[in-house]
Amino acid sequence: MLPNPFHIQRLQKETYDTFTVELTPTNSTNTFLFSAGQFNMLYVFGVGEVPISISGDPARTETIKHTARAVGTVTRALQKLKSGDMLGVRGPFGSHWPVEESVGNDVVIIAGGIGLSPLRPVLYQLIAQRKKYKKIALLYGVRTPEDLLYKRELEQWRGRFDIEVKITVDTATGDWCGDVGVVTTLIRRVQFDPLHAMAMICGPEVMMRFTIKELQNCGVGNERIFISMERNMKCGIGLCGHCQCGPTFICKDGPVFRYDRIKEFFGKREI
Repeated sequence: MLPNPFHIQRLQKETYDTFTVELTPTNSTNTFLFSAGQFNMLYVFGVGEVPISISGDPARTETIKHTARAVGTVTRALQKLKSGDMLGVRGPFGSHWPVEESVGNDVVIIAGGIGLSPLRPVLYQLIAQRKKYKKIALLYGVRTPEDLLYKRELEQWRGRFDIEVKITVDTATGDWCGDVGVVTTLIRRVQFDPLHAMAMICGPEVMMRFTIKELQNCGVGNERIFISMERNMKCGIGLCGHCQCGPTFICKDGPVFRYDRIKEFFGKREI
């Protein structure tokens, strides 16, 4: 429950309401280990605490990165901080994406909006160990071109010959010449083996529901579909009960779940 002090090394604007904060421990000799998919509780002194997924490279242990949208009291206060300011950090918490379990398989990563943030560490790991995996595909959907995260990295990934990257927007603006439509329309345009593919999904709940249904229609089994559910987390250790979903606690048992283990409760309004 006790946060550790971290300094803000850099705060970078991603979109009009989204930013990435890069943190370093106050003791420069410390390192921070985490697995792709885990989250931290970030404490803005005098304001409050908020859970945010770690969006950096798991191989870089000297700094940690978090991408957040300024939508609440804590994230708005966090957005106003500057280099050198201090934050409290608790974590890492939660489960992780099945990166090691995906060795030898096709990997299909499907993200909606800021949902690319918890999945970015997966891409770092897959690229670093590219020979261990078969086909790798990133399908990314946002509302408008202005909502795209990590534009420079997306360009770099699209420039590789060993990763397939497809991006779509709900509404085309400006000089956008790419795909227009929901992200599920991209799934059937990617050639992968549904019997030997691992799917990892993060985004708005409605987007994940339709994505799961489309993957099932393509023949991907529920045991090969993984989703990230960040919902109402407050304490990070399963004490407060805010994030309870049926018999599970998102912060302790998740946020990454294998779909066949959460499908009974996923998407139910009563839960």
